Amino acid sequence: MGCVTPDADTIDHAAVVAWIRRFAAEIDEHRAELVRLDTAIGDGDHGTNMDRGMRKVVEKLDGAAGDDIGALLKAAGMALVSSVGGAAGPLYGTLFLQMGSATGGAATLDTAGLTQALEAGLRGVQARGKAEPGDKTMVDALVPAVEALHRAQSDGVAVGEAARLAAAAAEEGMKATIPMEARKGRASYLGPRSVGHQDPGATSSYLLLRSAAEAFANT
Repeated sequence: MGCVTPDADTIDHAAVVAWIRRFAAEIDEHRAELVRLDTAIGDGDHGTNMDRGMRKVVEKLDGAAGDDIGALLKAAGMALVSSVGGAAGPLYGTLFLQMGSATGGAATLDTAGLTQALEAGLRGVQARGKAEPGDKTMVDALVPAVEALHRAQSDGVAVGEAARLAAAAAEEGMKATIPMEARKGRASYLGPRSVGHQDPGATSSYLLLRSAAEAFANT
């Protein structure tokens, strides 16, 4: 287990493993909630698909060796792409694969490195899903998280606290999807009827950021 405090300058490979394991546990815990959210405006399979995918990712972690954070994130991405159906597999797989590409060969990440990784992941998700802020998708949680990381980097904030700020921003972005009318994906077919429902992808993305904040605050 990595030893990271909120004022730590860097996170290591073990801390990223802890982050991914915590995210898998959060998905398992909130699976029914994600299914409920997706049933309201989508296919109803987001929680089930993400849980199956993250279980596959954890299996990969059990065999993970070395200290290359990029390789670890890429392995997680490949596991998601190969095991998750619907839109979640390609989107979350792309997120992790692009984060992995941005961190290839790195044994540690500081706030700048974490910012670069998540920004690369966000760009990949937007390229894959053609979504912009306000479309009522996972992008609505990821964009404010990346913006918060950029501010933290500019302010010289340590990586543990930066992750906490990113999670708080992602939570606000998630909640902001409730009054939105969906413009992408299955939910867009509902038109105005999608208003009043929290987006499941934004919810799982918030859980991803919250898991990072909690993992990186561990001692």
